Amino acid sequence: MKIKILALVIILSSSLSFAQTKLADKFFENYGYVKAIELYEKAYEKGDESAHVLTRLGDAYYNNSNSEKAVYWYEKALNQYNDIEAEFVYKYIQSLRSIGNYEEADVWFKKLSDAQQGDSRLKGYNPDEVDIFDKLTSKNDELIVNIENLDFNTENSDFGPYMFGNTLYYASANSDDKKVYNWNKEPFLDLFEIEVTDEEDGSQSYGSSTSLNAMEINTDYHEASIAITNDGQTMYFTRDNTNKRNRLEYDKEGTTHLQIYKATLVDGAWDDVEELPFNDDVFSTGHPALSPDNKTLYFVSDREGGFGQTDIYSVEINDDNTYGSPVNLGEGINTEGREMFPFVAADNTLYFSSDGHLNLGLLDIFKSDVLQVEIASDPVNLGAPFNSGYDDFAYFINNDNQKGYFSSNRPGGKGSDDIYSYTVTECKQQITGTAREARTDIILADVKVQLIDATGKIIEEVTTTADGTYSFDVDCNQTYTVLGSKADYKDDKATLTTTNTNEEVHTADLTLSPLISEDQIVINPIFFDFDKWNIRTDAEYELENIVDVMRKHPDMVIKIESHTDSRGRDKYNLKLSDRRAKSTKDYLLSRDISPDRIESAIGYGETQLLNDCGNGVKCTEEEHQLNRRSYFYIIDSNKDKEE
Repeated sequence: MKIKILALVIILSSSLSFAQTKLADKFFENYGYVKAIELYEKAYEKGDESAHVLTRLGDAYYNNSNSEKAVYWYEKALNQYNDIEAEFVYKYIQSLRSIGNYEEADVWFKKLSDAQQGDSRLKGYNPDEVDIFDKLTSKNDELIVNIENLDFNTENSDFGPYMFGNTLYYASANSDDKKVYNWNKEPFLDLFEIEVTDEEDGSQSYGSSTSLNAMEINTDYHEASIAITNDGQTMYFTRDNTNKRNRLEYDKEGTTHLQIYKATLVDGAWDDVEELPFNDDVFSTGHPALSPDNKTLYFVSDREGGFGQTDIYSVEINDDNTYGSPVNLGEGINTEGREMFPFVAADNTLYFSSDGHLNLGLLDIFKSDVLQVEIASDPVNLGAPFNSGYDDFAYFINNDNQKGYFSSNRPGGKGSDDIYSYTVTECKQQITGTAREARTDIILADVKVQLIDATGKIIEEVTTTADGTYSFDVDCNQTYTVLGSKADYKDDKATLTTTNTNEEVHTADLTLSPLISEDQIVINPIFFDFDKWNIRTDAEYELENIVDVMRKHPDMVIKIESHTDSRGRDKYNLKLSDRRAKSTKDYLLSRDISPDRIESAIGYGETQLLNDCGNGVKCTEEEHQLNRRSYFYIIDSNKDKEE
């Protein structure tokens, strides 16, 4: 007999735990993570240690940005089960990183990488599933990039923009008195400068272009690609290999190579030009770029020992103005092709152009964190609109205002190579709304409004102001849910999808129905299966509103009334409604509502119909439904005192 009783207890406990989980699922799916956590944890305490409960607890905490608790529950799931889906492993890694446990995160990252080869988050893209070229040419809806072909471009080559102060430096073949370069039948390149003015509307205007001091910097041959030290006193630039008589120097095969030179600012003019010691007559050295602290010079060379046609190197600049030995940046950056035009931004991001990494054609602009971290990521192709099917190169960015320049020979320009300016702004929109009470349409202040993304994660929370309004700044081209909640009111939510138009405003008003109306707690109808009195999951979901109100008002005492329609025998309906009332009471007691707070739970059968649908009267299902109802009357409460 004891064995049978024990078995019955186990079955009942399992049944209660299963019902608790189903109810928790209902709240989770409606973004009610706090309530879901409470119910899942209660199910766990009653013995439900399923992967579903453990990972849902992890997700509920993760979506609520509680990384420590998310780690706790994901870890339990991973320790107990060997077949946890990769999505949960990834969130576990993210949570570990969030709390600074990088070592453990790396362990799981390796496991996930081995098991999940091709995961786009791990590899950047999956060539079996994603057309990388579509990805690189597609528009980034999160960013707005405005590109402009500058007015001072000429029909010849103009490229290599570099901004210092309010002066833009660049190389141009726009010279009437220079020799013609046989390669492209254009004049040899000179260095030019032009004053840039920031206008009130955020645009920029450009003055007249002038050549840098002739013969000191510009010769009869090529000069291009500059870098200037932070103090503005030293300039590095590229020049053809010339001798003191301003004549080209050649190697044994009759080739003239590029070299890097240094000039010093003397009385406001560039002077004292000298060749750097790591140049050579038998290979080219050019395209100088400086680190943010000016202690390292980066350059391009085709010297022996490289990985490809041209590689990017670094060399230390010593305090005594001497130089260390050039170091190749390695195969993470350099390929068998051409790596050219390095530029190091203020945040130490390396930008360069390459035709050896996956690209859209010819040279593309890439960025790399190789100068920021010990183990660098693969270079990232900037994609469209910076890159095209043509040569795109000589990238420059001002991190402070996200403005910059690059060069390209893409169609639609003024010459063979043109300089383009760009500005990058995040595409932002706004969601606004007003919270009102459903019954009276009055404004509701102090409504908690949560912004939830498409994955179900709560990303921001605000409270409505005195005039009932709220607002969120949101990203473009995303789906959001706005969830409004307030004590003694039913939640309301609205889902919308933003567009890709910058600064568009979306309206999502919220209408909250009061749970307390005069002497009643009002919820949606409690449904029972035909001829049954057990509480269904959807009924539990509604009854949680009663739980919330009674927790909010700890002195509140209620009585429960349950009613049926007229179908069936009168006495049977009376008993059925009474059982349903008692089941409703039992559920509230199971949620830790004290028994002395429920004065009574009585069924009235069909004795108090709300319409004329009595015995023998033909009525619609909707009319019968009106009579199947439960009431929760407030007998006593300190609610008024609290308010």
